[in-house]
Amino acid sequence: MAKWQATGFAHGVLNTDNMSILGLTLDYGPFGFLDDYNAALICNHSDRGGRYAFHRQPNIGSWNLHALAEALLPLMTEEEAKEALAAYEPALVAHYRELMQSKLGLAEWRSEDGDLVSGLLEIMQANHVDYTNFFRGLGGVTSASDGRKGLLRDLFLDRPAFDDWAGRYRQRLLSEGSKDAERSTRMNKTNPRFVLRNYLAQTAITLATEKRDFSEIDRLLALLRRPYDDHPGMERYAEAPPDWSKHLVVSCSS
Repeated sequence: MAKWQATGFAHGVLNTDNMSILGLTLDYGPFGFLDDYNAALICNHSDRGGRYAFHRQPNIGSWNLHALAEALLPLMTEEEAKEALAAYEPALVAHYRELMQSKLGLAEWRSEDGDLVSGLLEIMQANHVDYTNFFRGLGGVTSASDGRKGLLRDLFLDRPAFDDWAGRYRQRLLSEGSKDAERSTRMNKTNPRFVLRNYLAQTAITLATEKRDFSEIDRLLALLRRPYDDHPGMERYAEAPPDWSKHLVVSCSS
């Protein structure tokens, strides 16, 4: 669950029968990776109430575990069930912090870093910033520059808001003596350049079903086997999605 939230992945239909006792999840029909950051993303068109929206996934995981615990009550006491369930949230929060620490290229997690993350996500949502591309580009920001120049800043309509956040981020890097080249290498191993965006999958499916052309499926498979590599010549697969793709409807039978 923590990895989904950090990567920007929405399952779409995480009900109890799609979450196994091993902690695995099933039924990847209505999934979607974030394009523009939207905490309330609903990727399943039949989820009209947003029960499985992106930001609700951690709570849904908890609810599913409570349902499992209830089913197992004949085998344990209520106190034992509560004790087991109490481990979920701290483990989730701790792992999410570790993952976001890595995405930001920080050597350690400090108490103020929660505000750094939440502040970033707020301005990303307000400015409709592409989640994957922003974090991939963040690895190129140096501690000697506040990020006011370059493509990263241009992702924001409200550039002063980004300037303010970038200044705080730069100071945070300087405070731990961050080395730009080493940090960039680490971040590029954490923040993927390529994800399976819905429009890429739709394009490949259309070619395969209508023209019996499987070349796009093969190309996507090669990219996604190594999503952290740059893959020269394949830059278009990392671009923000076209406008038409924002209206794609995904369902459990997709």
